[in-house]
Amino acid sequence: MSAPAIEVRGVTVRYRDVLALDGVDFTLGRGRVCGLIGMNGSGKSTLFKTVMGLVHPDRGTVHIEGKAPVAARRAGILGYVPQSEDVDWSFPLSVRDVVMTGRYGHLGFTRRARRIDREAVEHALDRVELADLADRQIGQLSGGQKKRAFVARGLAQGATILLLDEPFAGVDKRSEATITHLLRDLAANGATILVSTHDLHALPGLADEAVLLMRTVLAHGDPEEVLLPENLAKAFGLDVMNRV
Repeated sequence: MSAPAIEVRGVTVRYRDVLALDGVDFTLGRGRVCGLIGMNGSGKSTLFKTVMGLVHPDRGTVHIEGKAPVAARRAGILGYVPQSEDVDWSFPLSVRDVVMTGRYGHLGFTRRARRIDREAVEHALDRVELADLADRQIGQLSGGQKKRAFVARGLAQGATILLLDEPFAGVDKRSEATITHLLRDLAANGATILVSTHDLHALPGLADEAVLLMRTVLAHGDPEEVLLPENLAKAFGLDVMNRV
C-alpha cells in the first residue's frame, strides 16, 4: 500500500509564547484537491511552512509521499505557490525566468537549461495561458497572472504535490477560473493539491475535501459538511451563520 500524499500527525508549533499549531492531524490521498480554510491567525501559513519543511514542529511529524519534507523538496515532489507579499516583484526576472527556477533541481551542476528544460517551461506557460507574456518582467503582471506564473513554476518542476497559499486573493475572474480548472485537471491526473482560500462559497466547486483550521483541525471531510454552520461557528464566530 502506497504512503499518503501528505501525512500530518500531531503537529504542534510554537513561536516562543505563541501557540501557532496544536496537535494538527490529517492525511491527504493522491489525486485530491483539499481546501484549507480558517480565519487570519488560524495557523494556515504556519501549516504550509511546516509541510514544506521550512518550519520544524515542536512535536509531531510530517511526511510527503513517505519522505521528510526537505527530502521531498529536494526530489522535486513538492511545489509551492506563495502569497504575493512573500515575493520581491521588483527583482529583474522575466516570467519565463521565474518558471525556469522550477527546473533548477533538474539542471545539474552546470545550471544550464537543456532542451527538455526549455520544453517543460514552455509547456507550463501554455497550460496557465501566459505564453504571450513570457518575456515580461514578473512584477509587471496582474495579481492573477503572477499567481498563474508560480503555478507554472510548480508544473515545470514536475511536482506531484502543490501547496497554494491564497491563490485567489486579489485575482481577476479569468485567472480564478484558469487556476481552478488547472487544479482540477492536475488532480484528475494524480496530483495532490492543498490550497488555502477565504472564498467559502467557491470551495465546493474547487475542492474534493476541506480542512477547517483554528490552530488545530476542527473538521475535515466533504466541503459541504465542513461548511456546516455549526462547524464554521467554532472557527469564525456565531455571526458567520448569518452570512454563509
